Amino acid sequence: MKKLSFLVSLTNNENDYQQEQQAAAEKAARRLGVDLKIVHANNDAVTQSQQLLHYIQGTAGSRPDAIVFEPAGGTGFPQVARAAVGADIGWVILNHEADYLKQLRQGCHVPAFSISSDHEEVGKLQGRQFGALLPQGGSILYIEGPANSSAAQERTVGMNKTKPANIQVKTMRANWTEDSAYRTVSSWLRLRTSQETIIDLVGAQDDSMAAGARKAFAEIAVGERERWLKIPFTGCDGLPKTGQSWVRSGLLAATIFIRPNTDLALEMLTEAIRTGSQPEQSKLLAPESVPTIEELTARAAGARADRQRRGAGA
Repeated sequence: MKKLSFLVSLTNNENDYQQEQQAAAEKAARRLGVDLKIVHANNDAVTQSQQLLHYIQGTAGSRPDAIVFEPAGGTGFPQVARAAVGADIGWVILNHEADYLKQLRQGCHVPAFSISSDHEEVGKLQGRQFGALLPQGGSILYIEGPANSSAAQERTVGMNKTKPANIQVKTMRANWTEDSAYRTVSSWLRLRTSQETIIDLVGAQDDSMAAGARKAFAEIAVGERERWLKIPFTGCDGLPKTGQSWVRSGLLAATIFIRPNTDLALEMLTEAIRTGSQPEQSKLLAPESVPTIEELTARAAGARADRQRRGAGA
């Protein structure tokens, strides 16, 4: 039996989730006995499309059996997708809603499908976390991913559906990395308006962006620094060595576990190619709140009771 070869294209190699995506793919490839090539797009959609076309347009012997990619921009590259399946290269898109898939699969001789976290549900969980952490309401600094990212858009939609009406949201954007959030928040902190803004919680759509925001607040003047670093910070991705670890240490008040999906993509591809089958068009993976919403609510109630007891004893 021919040894299968897969290409995995990731958005960058700086974000902890993308790093886990790579690790999951490498582990799955070893387990499945397939060859694997991983490339990074440096958060640039043009670079990513050029990388993909390079492998699609290569000689027959150098082409991968399938491409798995997470879009670096707001497009799922429909023209590149058609070029891939036209060259009998399977096509899997991660964490992005691609409306062209149904048409692409018609008469397609190779697997073509998508796997994604349920990003709107991620946002809904984060909105519920905000409500649990701020039971009396308040103001949130909300750090979104790039404007052209469907994952960022869907997370914002979900968050707005579940956050309590007594919580106001101020938004700013970063690019899924710690450094981008650090630069965005640092720039905002240099504005006079930031000194006049009351923020009760910092929520980011990504743990690394939450870490970047916290780093920016840690560098301001001592008197203001303590006030900022006392408020809760939350993120998303919730990977064991980063987000979940930061929750345990207190750097984050909460995160949302988003399962890496490159390994599942390789498993489904391998099965489909070897059996000549076509997987379901789209697969959604459910996220999980860390800690649970119930635990966050109980902690907030306990902290409020402690403050009341201290006030009564004063």
